[in-house]
Amino acid sequence: MALKLKFAALSDVGRVRSKNDDSAYVGEYLAVLADGMGGHVGGDVASASTVLDLIHLDRRYTPDPQNALPDEIQAANLVLNELVGANPKLSGMGTTVTSLLLSEETLHLAHIGDSRAYRLKDGVFEQISRDHTFVQRLVEEGRIRPEEASVHPHKNVLLRVLGDSDASPELDIQQLPAAVGERWLLCSDGLTDVVPDEIIEKAMRTTADLEEIAADLVATTLHNGAPDNVTIVLFDIVETPDLPPIQAVSGEPEPDTGQLTIAVEGDIEASASLIRHEISQRPHVLVGAADLATQTGQIPVVTQSTGERRAAALLTHRSPEAGDMLDPLESHGPRRRWFLPALLTLMSVLVVIVGAWGYLWTQTQYFVAPKDGNVAIYRGVPQELGPISLSEVESVSNIPLEALPTYSRQRVESSLYAQDLNHAQAMVHELLVTAKQKCPVQAPAKDDQNNDQEPVPAYCEEIMQ
Repeated sequence: MALKLKFAALSDVGRVRSKNDDSAYVGEYLAVLADGMGGHVGGDVASASTVLDLIHLDRRYTPDPQNALPDEIQAANLVLNELVGANPKLSGMGTTVTSLLLSEETLHLAHIGDSRAYRLKDGVFEQISRDHTFVQRLVEEGRIRPEEASVHPHKNVLLRVLGDSDASPELDIQQLPAAVGERWLLCSDGLTDVVPDEIIEKAMRTTADLEEIAADLVATTLHNGAPDNVTIVLFDIVETPDLPPIQAVSGEPEPDTGQLTIAVEGDIEASASLIRHEISQRPHVLVGAADLATQTGQIPVVTQSTGERRAAALLTHRSPEAGDMLDPLESHGPRRRWFLPALLTLMSVLVVIVGAWGYLWTQTQYFVAPKDGNVAIYRGVPQELGPISLSEVESVSNIPLEALPTYSRQRVESSLYAQDLNHAQAMVHELLVTAKQKCPVQAPAKDDQNNDQEPVPAYCEEIMQ
């Protein structure tokens, strides 16, 4: 049985904001929503850049689907860093990301921020994502009641977002079995801040047409004042025959070779043309700031590496026709007898030179990985050349691996590469902040009223020093 998404999406600027900082994309295998923030100039850039960096995942077969979304979102965060480096006016921008990738019969979710994912399955309506907000943490620690969260003065304070930080963002990731008939809604907080969950649930249960649901919920938001942008993505899981890839659904012309060359060199308009052509090849809906960016050509590409990564991502699932592949040994005339020995000798010399240079280069690299149960900084690369280790411990922190959330711990165990020593030290600092957030907040002792407090893990005392 093959599955795909039947979808709809809608975005509105609302009644107060002057521009739309939300972006969303949904196709037959991918749904992603981003709510940008950062004042007058940054929010739309952050959300559009992030959504456009993920759209190439919308295809039937995705290699390593369990890690595809988290890895691409981490890469999108690096693009935001590049954008801020090129334009300091964007400093402080960020975006939420809530995304779902369908691979065979599994939905892979990656989420950060306070945009939400709701699911209606087997008659049960529930919020699947977790809000990364200050008030949600207070609720989970029992310091306020859930009904107080919606009126708390700091309800919009986010603890985790994608943004201009060198540290790797901590994502919530889940793998969920997909079934025909289940219905999902992704939305920005522009909807949930003014429309109660009960009304959202009723719309999802009682209305069959997805576009009608989206229009009704946006209309309700506008009726209730819409102080923020509102963006909605809806999809049903449906069954589909296992057919060849779908042909192009629009007349968007294919970029020529010159345009592709310009795109990988960071040209904005050529990158917009490439993205428009790529997404025209499959059914989809693109809304908000990302849609405006592709229509106007204002794609946030600032460096050659950014343009090259996007172009490679969009083209990665294309392969040359068999007739275009030539055997290099058959494409030349006969070789002289001395050519092969000379070539082997030259290659041997080059291998020695490159090997020596490569080892020296490894000693200028840094990465973060475990050491005796703690987070440590290593100089070199996490590999061995026979009996020779290509790395050595630079320093060991006081952060135990057990103090980190599961996703952060797994990333440290698989090694976090750093640009230099300062970058590695910044990563360790961010991990320390994350570890401290995991420790329970202890109220000051007041006589015998602190008997019910959650016991503090031993490692918390060490990392809090």
